Amino acid sequence: MIFINLPVADLPRSMAFYAALGFTNEPKFTDETAACMVWSETIYVMLLTHAKWQSFTDRPITTDGSSALRLCLSLESREAVETMNRVAGESGGTADADPATDYGFMTTRSFADPDGHIWEPMWMDPAAAEQGPPAEVNA
Repeated sequence: MIFINLPVADLPRSMAFYAALGFTNEPKFTDETAACMVWSETIYVMLLTHAKWQSFTDRPITTDGSSALRLCLSLESREAVETMNRVAGESGGTADADPATDYGFMTTRSFADPDGHIWEPMWMDPAAAEQGPPAEVNA
């Protein structure tokens, strides 16, 4: 299992954003300071208010426009990648935070959530996932 912890400025806004993308809320781990948003049986995103986040670390919260990490989610189709990117833009995030890529066997888009956290939905041809990318991609 992986739990991704993200600081957020407005917890209800962030919950609504992630719900629009298809995440579901786990109320057992949600209160006024944090929300557990579930992507799958193994991937959970913990949205933490700034005060809650700062109870875990003295390190500063990054500002919008910075890039501390990029979270990639594998989706079932090219269309699902396009849809997630579009919905992110329509739901308070920023679609196409970086240029889209299409290698033929794999496609990606990227979006920023309302707090500037970068997500990269991607699709890879199952044959490429089994065999690896074509040789020209690694050159």
